[in-house]
Amino acid sequence: MTSNAFIQITAYILVLLIFVKPLGLYMAKVYEGQNCFGVEKFLGPIERFFYRICGINPEQEMNWKSYLSAILVFNLLGFFLVYAAQRLQFYLPLNPQHFKAPSSNLALNTAISFVSNTDWQSYGGETTMSYLTQMLALGAQNFLSAATGMSVLIALIRGLSRRETQALGNFWVDLTRGTLYILLPLSIIWATLLVSQGVVQNLHASQTVNLLQPSSYVQSSTDAKGHTLTQSISLTQQTLPQGPVASQIAIKQLGTNGGGYFNTNSAHPYENPSPVSNFLEMLALLLIPASLCYTFGAMVKDRRQGWAVLIAMFIIFVPFMLLCVSAEQAGNSALTQMGINQTAAANYSGGNMEGKEVRFGVVNSAIWATATTAASNGSSNASMDSMTPIGGLVPMWLMQLGEVIFGGAGSGLYGMLIMVILTVFVAGLMVGRTPEYLGKKIEPFEMKMASFALLVMPCTVLLSTAIAATTDIGRIALGNPGAHGFSEMLYAFSSMTNNNGSALAGLNSNTSFYNVLGGLVMLIGRFWIIVPVLAIAGSLASKKIIPPSSGTLPTDTVFFVGLLVIIIMIVGALTFVPALALGPVVEQLMMLGK
Repeated sequence: MTSNAFIQITAYILVLLIFVKPLGLYMAKVYEGQNCFGVEKFLGPIERFFYRICGINPEQEMNWKSYLSAILVFNLLGFFLVYAAQRLQFYLPLNPQHFKAPSSNLALNTAISFVSNTDWQSYGGETTMSYLTQMLALGAQNFLSAATGMSVLIALIRGLSRRETQALGNFWVDLTRGTLYILLPLSIIWATLLVSQGVVQNLHASQTVNLLQPSSYVQSSTDAKGHTLTQSISLTQQTLPQGPVASQIAIKQLGTNGGGYFNTNSAHPYENPSPVSNFLEMLALLLIPASLCYTFGAMVKDRRQGWAVLIAMFIIFVPFMLLCVSAEQAGNSALTQMGINQTAAANYSGGNMEGKEVRFGVVNSAIWATATTAASNGSSNASMDSMTPIGGLVPMWLMQLGEVIFGGAGSGLYGMLIMVILTVFVAGLMVGRTPEYLGKKIEPFEMKMASFALLVMPCTVLLSTAIAATTDIGRIALGNPGAHGFSEMLYAFSSMTNNNGSALAGLNSNTSFYNVLGGLVMLIGRFWIIVPVLAIAGSLASKKIIPPSSGTLPTDTVFFVGLLVIIIMIVGALTFVPALALGPVVEQLMMLGK
């Protein structure tokens, strides 16, 4: 690694850490209904008006089953809205390009994708979706799916901090406050900053312009008699896409939604035009997930617990990032054998530049790839399919750890707290005591639910990958045979099940098989984990607080943080190392000529 790479990584982490405490404290005040530094003077009337027109009593709290029912009903309605908006977009306004409706299976996949906070896209946004669909359906769900994940986390935190009660708060209140007080203001700020850097924000139709340097190419085809025909094609014009881009990019990053307004995602110059916009978008990837750790500590009245979880995340995240950057800066030996110089300008663009934007270079692309898969975001500023085998293994494995290393907005931390419960249980077995966390006994019911939550993801990923790899309808979509083809399928189902949304471009996922199976695994990966999490929250809320004793294992110490890291890595290793060995590891050995 170069010194330039260390500087960029250090700057990114330091700026992120600067925001953790103030934003985390602000979010804690929002969810606890406290004075939010005067913001409620402006937003309070809007919040109360919303409650009145919807008939919501903000003082009425829910038990975990009512909370879960509200989530499921709300997301079901969101699914129907997104599906209908796509299927009817040809007849609706704000469609200057007159886009037709996507196919039923694609619309199904996309609706599930955005409701589940996955934003998996089997289409090119600028050539498929109208402006109304982008804003009313996809953009709105970017806010609501993120707010849903944050609400589930807050319910779990209340379960840990409250005693002898069934009340976990009110989902409608948590959803409203998370959207109105957190996601919306941050998105307005970020969208304004992105527009200042040149990100497009308008409702104009696509613009056709004349090229300053016209070009031509020869196109070959075969007629009915098998004769080869050639035709010279001249390019004199270019179509420039327009649309409400900045507003959607802001929330796609801040809400860990991912996806992209354009097909090339944040590699597109209209979506990410400058190094400043690139840094802002990378910072937004982890801003809320990292800050929620401080929110957790503040709400359980023990901020050391929040810092302990955040430190555990960084202990895993930073080495993964260094490995990814090192692998990409080392270059691709296959390109070296072709006589391509990969060492030019080593401090900036040296290394594996295939599939990367020159204006960002290797380091920024590798940082983004690591952060976006750690954050359950899935956006990209470079082609993930062009990364080296080890460079590509890093984002894949981060997803396969359950995306608990920061993870999605809310979903990452409640996944991490499930890992904490497992670690507390293992530690309790080691010392022969009933495990406790924050004064609550971890008993068989909590462990059954935690085990269920932990097993859902790997079982779904491995089973769906096996189905795709062993059926003709699954393999026919591959752009590459052999080990890399297997990596494409494993990556796709790891991404969809973990609600990430990134993909290796060699897989043609816009088929009935991948749209339907992918939609199913996205639903399982999102909601089958929310169920046991809320069940655990309800069980913990009903328990008494047990005073700490001499036999209580502190959960804010270096020892516990180290044990938590080990448990996370062991669970990930035991589950996915055999599959990774068949994909990226074999690719790396083949690249080295082994």
